[in-house]
Amino acid sequence: MYRYQIDQWLLFFYFYCFVGWVWESAYVSAKKKRWVNRGFMQGPFLPIYGTGAIVILLATIPVKDRPWLVFLMGMAAATVLEYITGVCMEKLFHVRYWDYSKKPLNLNGHICLGASLGWGVFSVLLVEVIHVPVEQAIFLIPQMWSEILSLVLTVGVTADFTRSFSEAMDLKEALARLTSSNEQIRTLQKRLEVVSAFAGQSLEEYQELGLSKKRQFEAKLELWQERRRKQLAELWSKVNESIEKGKDKADELQDYKNQVELEMRNLEARTKKLYGHAARLLKRNPDSVSKRYGEALQQLKDLMKPKK
Repeated sequence: MYRYQIDQWLLFFYFYCFVGWVWESAYVSAKKKRWVNRGFMQGPFLPIYGTGAIVILLATIPVKDRPWLVFLMGMAAATVLEYITGVCMEKLFHVRYWDYSKKPLNLNGHICLGASLGWGVFSVLLVEVIHVPVEQAIFLIPQMWSEILSLVLTVGVTADFTRSFSEAMDLKEALARLTSSNEQIRTLQKRLEVVSAFAGQSLEEYQELGLSKKRQFEAKLELWQERRRKQLAELWSKVNESIEKGKDKADELQDYKNQVELEMRNLEARTKKLYGHAARLLKRNPDSVSKRYGEALQQLKDLMKPKK
């Protein structure tokens, strides 16, 4: 057992990638009550399951005759793999394609006790039950056909992974752009609020001061008339200056707002393909989360919801 040729290891890997895809797609589809083509890739392959199966088979070679050690060794190996994969993918894409944050006894949301125990059970089933007939079936394939089949699958899966990786990078870029646009809009709103409050305050101060001066000047004699005109002229000059500044700021902010709106329209036109890629990846991973781009990720998910 486990003394296989490279092409046989590859066939095992692709077989368990497919089995993992079937399991994940069925499970998530049942939860969502609609068909979900689950996984990072477009095709019917989940590399984490294929890699996990190979890692388990290799890790349990010394203890394959003792099920309880198969359980422990397989659980440990698969859990380490899942954690490393989760950390690396989040570091690269800033998106979690699985998240155990709400599960008990989890570590940074990448692994949890329940999933680890599941890996242990899967390890025993894999070594003791599943892999035996799979191994026999692979052995029945002639060497030449085994090499050809493994080569064809490798080319196809590599092409699929390349496209999926591009989609993941597009999703990352789409989330970054949405986040930047959201921040620009919030900044614009704050600036408009400040200008509006400033203009309103200046007008109130002018009205209050003007009424007070008017009552004072009406009580004065002709001697104070010239002084009154001078004071009013100075006051009007200050008020007009404040109003003009407010207009300048308002015009500046309006221009800025127009620029943002134009940029958003151009962004939508330029990145239609990018958002399409991002949407396809999110459809395959509806429960994905992101710490850095959480708001933008939720906006994309909301846009993908069917209109009622």
